[in-house]
Amino acid sequence: MDKLVRNFYRLLMLLSGLSMLAAFGAVTLGVFAREVIHLNIDGLDAYAGYAIAAALFFALPSTLQNGDHIRVTLILDRLPARWRSAFEWFCLVSALVLSVYIACYAVRSVWISYITHDISPAADASPLWIPQISMAMGCIGFALAFAHALVLRFQGRAFMAVSEAARSE
Repeated sequence: MDKLVRNFYRLLMLLSGLSMLAAFGAVTLGVFAREVIHLNIDGLDAYAGYAIAAALFFALPSTLQNGDHIRVTLILDRLPARWRSAFEWFCLVSALVLSVYIACYAVRSVWISYITHDISPAADASPLWIPQISMAMGCIGFALAFAHALVLRFQGRAFMAVSEAARSE
């Protein structure tokens, strides 16, 4: 099960990278079209925004796993070992509850946009449920990552690998 979940994180990170490339391509195409051929492509800015948002949400689980989220360790470093453990449990459970709530909200937003035929107010007039899928998938992955972290913590194993940048801060 651990390998399956980690592969899901990798898939989301791959989708994040592809989303970043799509954002880069949309911005580059927009600049090229405006500056070189003097053509304004309607809705291209919206697609770049969708791709940037998708990259952010898809990357949530992997960045949590790698310890690259902003973590305040000032309190944890000053707590005695017993208190630190209890505080880490509290933080993981709280984060799981909050991330599940956010994931439910994201999935509900996709569903509501789909059934109400909500479209983008931008020039592209795309159905909003399509770009919202990336938000929902990222939030589901994030909640799964916290659940995974709790299970591994219960087993006495570490989930988050603290990056060198995080160690030096």
